[in-house]
Amino acid sequence: MTIDAADIGALWLTLRLAAITTLLLLLIGVPLAWKLSHWQSRWRHAVEVIITLPLVLPPTVLGFYLLLAFSPNYAPGRWLAESFGQPLVFSFTGLVIASVIYSLPFMVQPLLASFSQNGRRLTSAAAALGMPPLAALLRVLLPASRPAIISACALSFAHTLGEFGVVLMIGGAIPGETQVVSIALYQHVEAMEYGAAHRLALVLVAVTTALLLLARWLGRAATAKERDIPVLGVPG
Repeated sequence: MTIDAADIGALWLTLRLAAITTLLLLLIGVPLAWKLSHWQSRWRHAVEVIITLPLVLPPTVLGFYLLLAFSPNYAPGRWLAESFGQPLVFSFTGLVIASVIYSLPFMVQPLLASFSQNGRRLTSAAAALGMPPLAALLRVLLPASRPAIISACALSFAHTLGEFGVVLMIGGAIPGETQVVSIALYQHVEAMEYGAAHRLALVLVAVTTALLLLARWLGRAATAKERDIPVLGVPG
């Protein structure tokens, strides 16, 4: 099974997009989930609903409003273009920002569930030992939440690999810049190049399956390690 150079470029671009998106989501999702797990305000539910919206909205709806927001014809788009030094529409930077917004619930929800279940118990135990909140997060809660972190990263990465509607609206299909695998596959189908589409689809299925199997194995290993080593001497 051979894949031409253009499709290899699309695959590499997709993997790069997924890796950058997952890293940014991890940096955003950990403090956001930690804050939500401790937040007692009535606004918490409203924030959770906003974060969850990409799960239920059609991707084209989200992509359409992001297209308007990124367009230099409107004030937000002009400000963003000046901030990033380039228009975000039909650019890789725009794809990254759109992917972060679109995949945010896949990162936040597993972390929020883990932090809500174990966070107060562990942070209370850490506070009783004189540990500051930030140190408790970094040294206690995050190591205890490794299975959730692995699951959240795997879901975010896999979800970004399969994006179509949002990336089509924001990035179009510029080879080497915004043409990801899902767009290349769609173009092959439109051109009735079913052999090339089949090869790309098989690669995407194989990569996603391998990623999820690896994440499952790592998550089980982390869970077993967590059970063997008690955190701060607090019983599980």
